[in-house]
Amino acid sequence: MSLDITRILSGWPFEPGQITARRVRGEDGRDLIQLRLDLGLLQMEATGRPDGQRPHGYESLLEYHQDRLERHREEKGTEQGFELDERDCDLLRSEAVMYYHRYLAEFVLEDYGAVERDTQRNLRVMDFCASHAADPADRHVLEQYRPYVIMMRTRARSAIELGHNRPKSALAAIQRGAAEIEAYLERYGQGESASNSAELAVLRALAKEAESRIPVDPVLKIRQALDKAIREERYEEAASLRDQLRKASGQAE
Repeated sequence: MSLDITRILSGWPFEPGQITARRVRGEDGRDLIQLRLDLGLLQMEATGRPDGQRPHGYESLLEYHQDRLERHREEKGTEQGFELDERDCDLLRSEAVMYYHRYLAEFVLEDYGAVERDTQRNLRVMDFCASHAADPADRHVLEQYRPYVIMMRTRARSAIELGHNRPKSALAAIQRGAAEIEAYLERYGQGESASNSAELAVLRALAKEAESRIPVDPVLKIRQALDKAIREERYEEAASLRDQLRKASGQAE
């Protein structure tokens, strides 16, 4: 069997500036995700670690080190003395990149539950390194990506809520995500840059979309129309709107 993948690539052209992904079935029937790149493609497992490996018998290196921490805590009665060395952190970062590629593909494929799962997982990596890396540089190197990952997780959650016709829940999720990013900026002395944050700009646009899908209170809508009619001295229309307001208010009660 030829190892040349030219035929596969020619049948799935790369589109510059776009993230192109698809789901395929493996020879054994398992679900796989492929991400098209300019020089080829990435093929990833749909669940577990994207490359299909189980380091030290665990689903991922994060789970392995979390178990190490738990065993250390049970033995010592404290987390003190537990550290991640430079190589540990480097491998955790490399692993996080795999999940990054997968959640980008999942977002394009509109598998928002999987996006939420993988983004939340990468946020746990950031928290774990920030708490346990021996080298201060390793504690902070991933932090620069936190706003982006929070944004992607929030986009996924809002898409799930909007898909279930729950715009108020979507808006609440967006507001929580924006608050997390704003808190991050404040923590790193960048609070004044919030207005220029690309991630917050995306969430502000999402919030407007969610708000536009929240049903308007009919009583409030009539009141607003009545106020406008009075301001513009359209008194006959105002009288009609008062009648509508009385009826609508009675129904609301």
